[in-house]
Parts: sequence; structure tokens; C-alpha cells
Amino acid sequence: MRAKKHPTRADNLRRALAQEAARIMAEHGIRDFLVAKRKAAERFGVSDGAALLPKNAEIEAALAEYQRLFGGATHVESLSAQRRAALAAMRYLSEFEPRLVGPVLSGTATEHTEVQLHLFAERAEAVTLKLLDQGIPHEVTEKRVKLNPERVRAFPGVRFEMDDQPIEVTVFPTDGIRQAPVSPVDGRPMRRANAFEVEALLGEG
Repeated sequence: MRAKKHPTRADNLRRALAQEAARIMAEHGIRDFLVAKRKAAERFGVSDGAALLPKNAEIEAALAEYQRLFGGATHVESLSAQRRAALAAMRYLSEFEPRLVGPVLSGTATEHTEVQLHLFAERAEAVTLKLLDQGIPHEVTEKRVKLNPERVRAFPGVRFEMDDQPIEVTVFPTDGIRQAPVSPVDGRPMRRANAFEVEALLGEG
């Protein structure tokens, strides 16, 4: 029988850094894992380049735990409002095969998190034209997306509000629906959910 491995001092420090980075993301609305990681390292006096720094997936797990322990009803209500806004935007933009991605889908969103949608169109202008037609104020954006470990590409996007929630849209070519980009959390293909799946999440809530 193998002896149970006890956490080392390095393991404990790594866990503490993940928890601190998660707290920073939850309380200060920081979305960038690297920024949160560096702030946590600074607080603990750990060198920025140290191998001790936690992986993004460890921070996301710590963030989910933080919200479970401290978020309570406030987190549940905030997440539900974000998912309802996502669904409203997805129904409105249904011709572009919308998919919900990111923290609002995974459930680790904070109250500061934008709803992130992927849309698919032959021309990105079709999305902005639809918003213009309805008089919906919006901002044209661009987002760098990791398509695979070696390839990063900028895609057009648009930012607007739905039900008082900020929505961040990235517009891919129509064939972009077949292969999801790489998740910044674990480096695997990003999870995407269609409107029916978002409805199911709201039903569970």
C-alpha cells in the first residue's frame, strides 16, 4: 500500500496563491488570470517567474470554491441575471448561430464579468447592421483569439448591453462553428453552449 503523499510547503504556497488570485478576481473584477496571478505573487512575495505560480485551471477551481463559500445568494442571482441576458441576446441574434462561452457559462463569473458570445457570419458587418437597425448603442471591437497553441488571430467583435448586462461578442466566419478556439483556462477547446443549453442551465438554477 502506497503511503499517502502529504502536501509540501511548495504545494501549500501554490494553493494559497491560487486562492488569493481567485479572491482578487472575485472582489476586484479582474478577468485576466495572469494579472491576478501576479498580484497574488506580489502579495506573498513570490518571484513572478517562479514555477510555484498556479495554473489558470487551479485558479478557476479556487474561484468556484470562493463563490460557493462566500458568494451565496448574491452570486446565484448575479449569474442567473447574466445567463438570462445572454439568452435574450442569443435569441435576438439567432441568425448568427450564437454560442455562450466563458465564465458566465462555466458559472465562475463575478458581478463584473461581461457575457461572452461567439457569433458566426459571412460578414461581421451584418451583426453591427442588425444592432444599428434596432437603434441599439454598441461599440465595434476586436479580440485576439488563440485558435491553437501556435496560432493567435484577431477577430472583429461588438460590445453592447442587454437587460443592463454588458455583452461582448466575437464574430467568427461561418465555418468557425466547427472548431472552438483554445480556452485560456486549460488550453483545451473552449466549451460553447447554444440557446437550448443556456435555457437548460437557467432551468437548473
